[in-house]
Amino acid sequence: MASIPEMFGSMVFNDTVMQSRLPKDTYQALQRTMQNGRHLDPAVAAVVAGAMKDWAIEQGATHYTHWFQPMTGIAAEKHDSFISPAPDGKVIMEFSGKELIKGEADASSFPSGGLRATFEARGYTAWDPTSYAFIKDNTLCIPTAFCSYGGEALDKKTPLLRSMEAISKQALRVVKLFGHEDVTMVRSTVGPEQEYFLIDKAMYDRRKDLINTGRTLFGAKPSKGQELDDHYYGTIKTRVAAYMRDLDEELWKLGVLAKTEHNEAAPAQHEMAPIFTTTNIAADHNQLTMELMKKVAERHDLVCLLHEKPFAGVNGSGKHNNWSLSTDTGANLLEPGDTPHENAQFLLFLCAVIKAVDDYQDMLRVSIASAGNDHRLGAQEAPPAVVSIFLGDELTAILESIENDTAYDAKEKVQMKVGVHTLPRFPKDTTDRNRTSPFAFTGNKFEFRMLGSSQPVSEPNVVLNTAVAGVLDDFATELEGAEDFHAALQTLIRRVIKEHKRIIFNGNGYDDAWLAEAEKRGLLNLPTTADCLPCYILPKNIALFEKYGVYSEAEMRARYDIYLTNYAKVLHIEACTMLSMTRKDIVPAAIRYGRELADAIVSKKAAIRGINCKVEERLLSNIQAHTAALVEALDKLDAHVQTVDTMNADGQTRANFYRDAIIPAMETLRAEADALEMLVAKDLWPLPSYGDILFSVR
Repeated sequence: MASIPEMFGSMVFNDTVMQSRLPKDTYQALQRTMQNGRHLDPAVAAVVAGAMKDWAIEQGATHYTHWFQPMTGIAAEKHDSFISPAPDGKVIMEFSGKELIKGEADASSFPSGGLRATFEARGYTAWDPTSYAFIKDNTLCIPTAFCSYGGEALDKKTPLLRSMEAISKQALRVVKLFGHEDVTMVRSTVGPEQEYFLIDKAMYDRRKDLINTGRTLFGAKPSKGQELDDHYYGTIKTRVAAYMRDLDEELWKLGVLAKTEHNEAAPAQHEMAPIFTTTNIAADHNQLTMELMKKVAERHDLVCLLHEKPFAGVNGSGKHNNWSLSTDTGANLLEPGDTPHENAQFLLFLCAVIKAVDDYQDMLRVSIASAGNDHRLGAQEAPPAVVSIFLGDELTAILESIENDTAYDAKEKVQMKVGVHTLPRFPKDTTDRNRTSPFAFTGNKFEFRMLGSSQPVSEPNVVLNTAVAGVLDDFATELEGAEDFHAALQTLIRRVIKEHKRIIFNGNGYDDAWLAEAEKRGLLNLPTTADCLPCYILPKNIALFEKYGVYSEAEMRARYDIYLTNYAKVLHIEACTMLSMTRKDIVPAAIRYGRELADAIVSKKAAIRGINCKVEERLLSNIQAHTAALVEALDKLDAHVQTVDTMNADGQTRANFYRDAIIPAMETLRAEADALEMLVAKDLWPLPSYGDILFSVR
């Protein structure tokens, strides 16, 4: 078995491979394109394509694909073999620069939000040289952007690349004001922590709701859940550990910096965290991670669930987006100095983030919206739907002293005593972590904790990059024209703190009192996807993204339509699955058990005259009552589904109907089914219980 250093990146056409296989001038030209966004000459692309093809074939590849990320939320591929006919009737292996740079894909079946008509099939994929090509399943995968024949972005990558360019340009203006003339690029960086569930495949195969929707639509609360906190950071079970080892190796081969793994709070829940990297690459790597998590699970007769709330009553799964800004000279712009209150550059970038999050809290909420994530937000396991920033007591006190123009009384950092003489004393950090905060400063980065586990990280980072770019643009414009830079800087920072301090909250985000306080502060509370999606097309938001060329108005309206449609489709599938399972599985089971009870009562009374059957009669009465209520709820949900099927309305109206009518009807139906699960004999209940599923992996 190869060592980890030998294994890491072995399936990636990375910098080491390129240096060894490309002529020096070709390598340097490609580096200029990768580092500075320079145009790539077709002749250079041809040389790169030849080297890439030879390397891929040596690794066992037979095909290539332009690997792209359409608006479906998952990666897409169209495979072509390297073979080309030869005059002697045989084949040769070819791959041209033209095939590397550009591909054509049928765009008609991908979500376009009206940007393309069904009959307008042509779409194009364009090579993204900033993200390394890799080999997966004997196929050379070339990361690409995806756009329509008219040039509109139809994917997640294109806007992300645009937003990275926007924030680099505006951040450069600011760092040069502080004398850093050697900096030529500022990169946003991300490390997305990924939560997931692992369950036994045999259990999964018996749950049509998990198969169809990724979550359980029925299920009574188990006798034991996560009450004892015994799963969190607990010893990893042998079968899960084998899965994690296998997953690490697959990710390492593809250059994914998989670093940390542990058990999460809920039974059968786990987490994997990578080391941060450039946002574009981090987004690509997270797509690969989610795909491989599912694929590797199959080898171990497991199923990986990435739904945000696969089980009611236990913690759901999120994705923590650790975001920061770094220069190409290695400086982290969100890294405080030795005395943070004296570090003007740090404070200016900190204020830029504070203002951006406050001004565009609606877009940040929209960026993580989905039907699945609606179940998780605010459920005492994830931040509420209200966006706020956690800075910690010391940093908040520093900002308050600047706002009030008072001296900050810096206390000495204390030593944290751990109570065991054999362990060293650790320097106490100036801020604790706040896991209830949607957007928490954690020392040299911000942790955006609202993302759902199944969600690509591209969209939230597009919003973060663009919103902060807009603020930095304003800051740079104001400071570049100042006669006294330091006086103007102080005035600017003080003004931003005063105007945007409402977004700072260091308390318990799970507390209901915070929601009341947030309302007093004027912060938005958008609890569902249907509530927040209209913010996507507000004039102020369209103006921001158009100004920096990240989205056109047409692209934003298209995405608004796509997200509305997806929300409705997800809930429609869930509702129809509930109807089917109730009719075909749950009602028959309840009737069968009722018949058994009735037969038992008749038999007992026939055998022993005057015998008391109160227990059986009471149980039968309960079964009949809940079955009747179940059928009534079934009919109501069915009527709502038929209504929406024939509804001639716009996407927002349909989404609102799902929120206001169908979701409550689904909840009522589930409540009756779950009550029956607690009454019907286990051998007759058609579905594995929560206890069966959550503790199935031993």
